[in-house]
Amino acid sequence: MILLQNMSFGFPGENLLFNHIYLTIQSYTKSALVGSNGMGKSTLLKIIANELLPLEGGINIQGDIFYVPQMFGNFNHLTIAECLKIDQKLDALEKITNGETDEKYFETLNDDWEIEERCQNALKYWKLQDFNLNQKLEGLSGGQKTKVFLAGIQINQPEIIILDEPTNHLDKEGRALLYELIDKTIATILMVSHDRILLNLVDTILELSNQGIATYGGNFDFYTEQKEIEEGALQNDIHSKERALKKAKEKERETLERKQKLDTRGKQKQEKSGVARIMMNTLKNNAEKNSSKLKGVHAEKISGISGDLRELRSSLRNYDQMKVNFNDSNLHSGKILLSAENINFKYEDEKLWNENLDLEIRSGNRICIKGSNGSGKTTLIQLLLGKIKPFEGNINRTDFNSIYIDQEYSLIDNEVSVYDFSQTFNDNAMQESEIKTLLSRFLFGKDTWEKKCGFLSGGERLRLLLCGLSISNKAPDMIILDEPTNNLDLQNIEILTNSIKDYQGTLLVISHDEVFLNEIGIDREVVLK
Repeated sequence: MILLQNMSFGFPGENLLFNHIYLTIQSYTKSALVGSNGMGKSTLLKIIANELLPLEGGINIQGDIFYVPQMFGNFNHLTIAECLKIDQKLDALEKITNGETDEKYFETLNDDWEIEERCQNALKYWKLQDFNLNQKLEGLSGGQKTKVFLAGIQINQPEIIILDEPTNHLDKEGRALLYELIDKTIATILMVSHDRILLNLVDTILELSNQGIATYGGNFDFYTEQKEIEEGALQNDIHSKERALKKAKEKERETLERKQKLDTRGKQKQEKSGVARIMMNTLKNNAEKNSSKLKGVHAEKISGISGDLRELRSSLRNYDQMKVNFNDSNLHSGKILLSAENINFKYEDEKLWNENLDLEIRSGNRICIKGSNGSGKTTLIQLLLGKIKPFEGNINRTDFNSIYIDQEYSLIDNEVSVYDFSQTFNDNAMQESEIKTLLSRFLFGKDTWEKKCGFLSGGERLRLLLCGLSISNKAPDMIILDEPTNNLDLQNIEILTNSIKDYQGTLLVISHDEVFLNEIGIDREVVLK
């Protein structure tokens, strides 16, 4: 069981990230924490995993925890056994097996005589059977590091499993193994993920926002349905407030017009009846006071409705407007852009692929390049773009323009400002005010225009690139996406998906996100072996 009571946290010199939040996760439940980038999802996991301490509030954890982090840089100097916190047990078992009888070794082992067998079985499950538990993490790929930590779940057999974006570096085979593990385990699970297949294996969605944590009893599909219902209700509330505001303004106008007519009639009667001037002034002052009071009543009512309307509108999903309206490519559909014949690449003295590749890409194709970690997907992209040359075979290219978006968005110059980078796409002499309007539409307000791009998050870098493509007068003939969803939250994945759906040019994608691939309409796969 996980219980957070009145918990607050903030980094030194910054505003509070969490302020008096509450959370209860019952034992044996599988929960996923969702929310926008910057909300503090990973930080909250670290607090629950005892990697960070809260500023105030209570945390009650019943059960031992195994934590799989998102980043592994802090572990590179450690061995696999040290990372999984089993090095002392394995050492104790070895000492006992070699005849040592010191009581401390038996206390360390704690009757866990099957730990070696579990290690072997777990490494075999994750296709790491050739790994040595004493080898350091620094020589492993991102996918291999993830699998090492996931193997730690089966080795340590914890009661509570904390997972932070566990599929980020996993290939299709690795993801399938994780889905199976999550589906079968009876442990309590709390995860952060943008993998919608994985999110549909949980029974509770926890939405983290500025208002705290909202609980939805169901998987991600259920959560999405509920959010659509809430969105519909919110739209109805907005329309209702808009009608009320219009009615209040009309009422104010009608009331003031009627009052003005009555005052005019009264004045005319007073003048005809010969009322003294001093009395006329008194009556005039009283009328002005009444008018002012009446205006104040209406203004207060209108201001209240306007405030409610602003608050409702601020709750709307603002990413629906962030859609790139691509101009049509000048290339006719079906034109051959790339033709690769019998190509291969060589690392040291070994060929990259078992069989040489033949590949033809035509204008309008939507192709996904698939393969396990290390199969050379990014290398193939570099070959097709002419960044590197094949060891064998030939690649013929026609004249076309392309944009390559990798998972780090390295196309963006970290040293320039947000506004200056957006200007690099301005091939149509767009006015400064128009560019800034577009930046605002993609959530880059005035306070961010001079911000250096190096300080942007993954989601912000994506939005900046999409904004740039909106500024450009000419759509690229080919868009190449290399693991584009790896560093994005669910909202930014939706922004990217909506932008790519209507793109009419050629699309080349490396991704293990099956839901994303289906939604953008991939019609052909190239599988590397």
